[in-house]
Amino acid sequence: MSERTAVVAGGGIGGLAAALALHRRGWDVEVLERAPAFGEVGAGISLWANGVRALEALGVGRAVRDRSMPEREAGIREPGGRWLSRADTGALERRHGSVVVLHRAHLLDLLREALPERMLRTGAEVRAVRRAGERVEVEHTGGVSRADLVVGADGIGSAVRRSVWPDAPGPRYAGYTVWRAVIDPGRPLRAGGETWGRGRRVGLVSLPDGRVYMFCVADAPAGGRAPDGEPAELGRLFSGWHAPIPELLAAAPEDAFVRHDIHELPPLRTYVSGRVALLGDAAHAMTPNLGQGGNQALEDAVTLAALLDRHPAVERALAAYDRERRPRTQMIARRSRWIGEATRWSSPLAVAARNTLIRLTPASAMPRALAPVLDWRPPT
Repeated sequence: MSERTAVVAGGGIGGLAAALALHRRGWDVEVLERAPAFGEVGAGISLWANGVRALEALGVGRAVRDRSMPEREAGIREPGGRWLSRADTGALERRHGSVVVLHRAHLLDLLREALPERMLRTGAEVRAVRRAGERVEVEHTGGVSRADLVVGADGIGSAVRRSVWPDAPGPRYAGYTVWRAVIDPGRPLRAGGETWGRGRRVGLVSLPDGRVYMFCVADAPAGGRAPDGEPAELGRLFSGWHAPIPELLAAAPEDAFVRHDIHELPPLRTYVSGRVALLGDAAHAMTPNLGQGGNQALEDAVTLAALLDRHPAVERALAAYDRERRPRTQMIARRSRWIGEATRWSSPLAVAARNTLIRLTPASAMPRALAPVLDWRPPT
């Protein structure tokens, strides 16, 4: 039997994970990354138990654990510093497995290093995808590639999705913006977690090298930019919030923060067409409020490869992938959207009611509430 071939559009977490999952099952894979180099800056990532299991199935679980650290401090505070809730991370780990954090660039490095260099191609932007007999043809800036399978893992603005599903709805603005940075605080962070204000939010996560991943969220017009620079804008938005938020903002270099408007993808009717499958943000870009975007892309990759093993006919395998992944990812996207809307409340009465509900909810409720998300296991 001849070697099966795949083209993966996109060299992010989902694309590299899909390439690795297929490579480990004997596929010849070509990864097309439109950027001139692989990599990502300015952000950390929390890998929940479901994402860690996916990485273990990919054979890089130990390497990821070696470069990450457990997330031991989590919860929600008010801007004045009072805790509304503190997550029982021990109970969460006992029930579902550990949560680890690391820099996104380090995760990308580990996935990329597990692949043969010959499979990775940069500066190759996808132009069109079309059926070519029993195969699929991908036209890109570097030429034309043909394969038995095409995986669209090229993000929320997916060229694969636009080419194969031209009538599918495009991304929509969620109404808020996030600023992300990795900052050296000069001393260990005493407590992480999130702080929820009136329509504004800050998250702090300790990274293994002693730096802090910080994200700040606020309602803002799409495409906006701060006239006096992003750190000055953030200093204004979060003035008077509890330590160490002002200190971290003051310590951040002018170019530390990367600003992104948050978009999400309306639910698609299918993730597959013939021998083409969408994966990760290309299929189900979601708001980041559950921290599941990267984790779901890893699940997608592992599931897709396993089903291609189970069903030798590519079209049949992709139909099974769509049945398995679309309901789950769209459920998680809905939950993430609901949480995001609650954090955007600005009415004093609504915020007071929200905070009271959070305070009265026992810590033991969190592991139960997250069970539908975190209990995922890789297909056998």
